[in-house]
Amino acid sequence: MPLSHQDQLYIMADILNNHHIDCTGTLSECQQIQRLASALQQNADVAPEIKEVLRQIEEYSTAGAHETDLLIHIETHRPNLSQWVDTINHYQ
Repeated sequence: MPLSHQDQLYIMADILNNHHIDCTGTLSECQQIQRLASALQQNADVAPEIKEVLRQIEEYSTAGAHETDLLIHIETHRPNLSQWVDTINHYQ
């Protein structure tokens, strides 16, 4: 059974929240966030108001997947992470 867009948003928010709270993450998490953000941007059931945030999240995760020091990348984006999670939670 495929994940609904609501499930995908929940997973994405959970990972991003962990990045924000723990200030740590993995390459595979960045890749998963990237895939989710890309899929959600193409999904017509996702509120148009969240599409820009999904684009920003995709950029964050794409860059994070190529960072030599992922922890610095996460720390740099920490303010954005909490805003993104709040936005996702609002539209779930």
